[in-house]
Amino acid sequence: MKNTVFSKSECLDHYTWGDDCHGWTFVDTEALSVKQELMPPDTAERLHYHEKAAQLFFILKGRATFSIDGTVMEVREQQGIEITPNQQHFIANHNRTDLEFILYSYPSTKNDRIEIK
Repeated sequence: MKNTVFSKSECLDHYTWGDDCHGWTFVDTEALSVKQELMPPDTAERLHYHEKAAQLFFILKGRATFSIDGTVMEVREQQGIEITPNQQHFIANHNRTDLEFILYSYPSTKNDRIEIK
């Protein structure tokens, strides 16, 4: 097995989501997904949950506001938070600067996102 060093700009799987948010996929297998995501100021995702996947968010830059099962909390740079399966949650950036974070999902969230209306 050959180990390869890569950067975000070399990542082949760039995607956009939500209100002009961006993501880069580094690993995407059935067992694990590793992504870096960027949320511009005043953006948020929709309330949802995952039946199987747990997620770990690690904040690289900015401050994230999370709502998890109705409890709102702030997570700052160099802090992380784990969300377990079936917890209703969303992340928001209520600040004037970009929010950047690493998102680990295990197993992958492919076909495992249930939106709450």
